Amino acid sequence: MKNILFLALSLTASLSAYAQDVVVATEAVPYQYGMHLDVAKVIHITEAANVCGPTPVQMTYQDSQGKTHTLEYSIIGGGCTN
Repeated sequence: MKNILFLALSLTASLSAYAQDVVVATEAVPYQYGMHLDVAKVIHITEAANVCGPTPVQMTYQDSQGKTHTLEYSIIGGGCTN
């Protein structure tokens, strides 16, 4: 009986270690200069396109209250060569 209880507790503890946060897809908000950003945890950033010039990327993050947001902003792509 003790072995079964120990096995059940071990299984429960190991499964809870693999639990992941649920990410809810949100519509991207375009960044505007001077926006106040409350970024507590970055969840994902998309890769920049392989172009030489500005390209949009999106950052999904959680704020200090645990809400998920997606922000779209521009960076220089990785396709520029000298």
